[in-house]
Amino acid sequence: MDLEAVCKRSALHAKPQGLILQYGTAGFRTNAQHLDHIMFRMGLLAVLRSKQTRSTIGVMVTASHNPEEDNGVKLVDPLGEMLAPSWEEHATCLASAEEQDVRQVLAAIVEKEAVDLTQTAFVVIARDTRPSSEKLSQSVIDGVTVLGGQFHDYGLLTTPQLHYMVYCRNSGGRYGQATVEGYCQKLSKAFVDLTNQVSCSGDVKRSVKVDCANGIGALKLREMEHYFSRGLSVLLFNDGTQGRLNHLCGADFVKSQQKPPQGIEMKSGERCCSFDGDADRIVYYYCDADGHFHLIDGDKIATLISSFLKELLLEIGESVNLGVVQTAYANGSSTRYLEEVMKVPVYCTKTGVKHLHHKAQEFDIGVYFEANGHGTALFSEAVEVKIKRLAQELDDGKGKAARTLASIIDLFNQAAGDAISDMLVIEAILALKGLTVQQWDAIYVDLPNRQLKVKVADRRVISTTDAERQAVTPPGLQEAINDLVKKYTLARAFVRPSGTEDIVRVYAEANSQESADRLAYEVILLVFQLAGGIGERPQPTF
Repeated sequence: MDLEAVCKRSALHAKPQGLILQYGTAGFRTNAQHLDHIMFRMGLLAVLRSKQTRSTIGVMVTASHNPEEDNGVKLVDPLGEMLAPSWEEHATCLASAEEQDVRQVLAAIVEKEAVDLTQTAFVVIARDTRPSSEKLSQSVIDGVTVLGGQFHDYGLLTTPQLHYMVYCRNSGGRYGQATVEGYCQKLSKAFVDLTNQVSCSGDVKRSVKVDCANGIGALKLREMEHYFSRGLSVLLFNDGTQGRLNHLCGADFVKSQQKPPQGIEMKSGERCCSFDGDADRIVYYYCDADGHFHLIDGDKIATLISSFLKELLLEIGESVNLGVVQTAYANGSSTRYLEEVMKVPVYCTKTGVKHLHHKAQEFDIGVYFEANGHGTALFSEAVEVKIKRLAQELDDGKGKAARTLASIIDLFNQAAGDAISDMLVIEAILALKGLTVQQWDAIYVDLPNRQLKVKVADRRVISTTDAERQAVTPPGLQEAINDLVKKYTLARAFVRPSGTEDIVRVYAEANSQESADRLAYEVILLVFQLAGGIGERPQPTF
């Protein structure tokens, strides 16, 4: 490792004095002007990670649902997973090091992780459509090459597509071809196989309106829609030709504002969905005959998928360990429906997709979705092999169910939550079950809920347990929350500190919107009083 050359090149990507950023679940994210040094250093880190794992590592330049002026970067581990937690710490250390300390930090990583510097390194890079992304990805390449790493630049990809490419390259082609065409063909073939089972006698061709958040999703859907156009008509809105990325559109906007995005025309009963800026989240929605907006978020997506998988397994006669993984933000109605009606076990993890993904890997079939629409389904290798064998061997109704499940397995991007893949899975299930979007929405009724946040002097004052559903500190806070919750019907509430800033988030749900609003307000007052709230005392919003 030529540290002298690294230091010389690093000086060309100088770190602004005193700038400290933390590598979180989403990697690094901030205003694009402050990221040049981080991109270069993540190129360096990707080479070391590649040498240590003897695998291809991915680097994605994106800030997902953040505003267009922001950007970010995250590393992708060998099986398409998020970066290992110990290496997240290395990323933070390296990114925060002052210029004169870069050499020392790199040497410390090499020693701690026993990196064999004689190993070859291969890194794959991709970016989203932000104006700053191309230049920043060149800084990544600069970091890769100065450490002698080899690379392939995929150019414009969705984040899930890069996860897929990394997984393919490290599975020796078992998972699929590591090309855009390979991705399109694998997903489209599975989708067409499924929709070919649907009786089309007199049916109008199915269609869905897609809000692409003025991001990369539009470009990539256009590239692949001709593969499956006979089974589904995709109408693209906010495709990047006019509006700004994520501005008044996209999955995060629709979920948080509980209203349709700008730039999409909605008629009563039409199925619509929104991607986020890098196409790793999806939410559905529609307007009813009275013009009321209905959101179908990640909870209902997980319920549709897991219910369908359970029905197929019952038809096949296979007993496998199926589980659904949620966070504390999952609506209580979804948890009750899954556990009490569908008899599917539900598990709760801390917020952050890496926690859900890790838990889902413990099951033969693990379905995970955050309420924001980020999720997928994971299938163990043993289950996948068995189902595909049964699909070939059986000719009866069991064989048909096995072939359906085999296609569903191929249709999921098991490397990461993927808006395109999830959309095709949902559209296939709705077609196969003959469900309208209204019928899907009516499986259960969400409990009214409210989310609020309050500024505090130090978010570390609050610590939690039980997948963030119970506050441990400050003393007395959880007991006071419990007393408030008892006043309402079907109620619950929890508080959790932000991972990035000194704010505390409050979630409350109850049997009416008025009760949920009051409970959330009462809890936020408690936090303000007991956890060092700053600024003006919170005021009621109801």
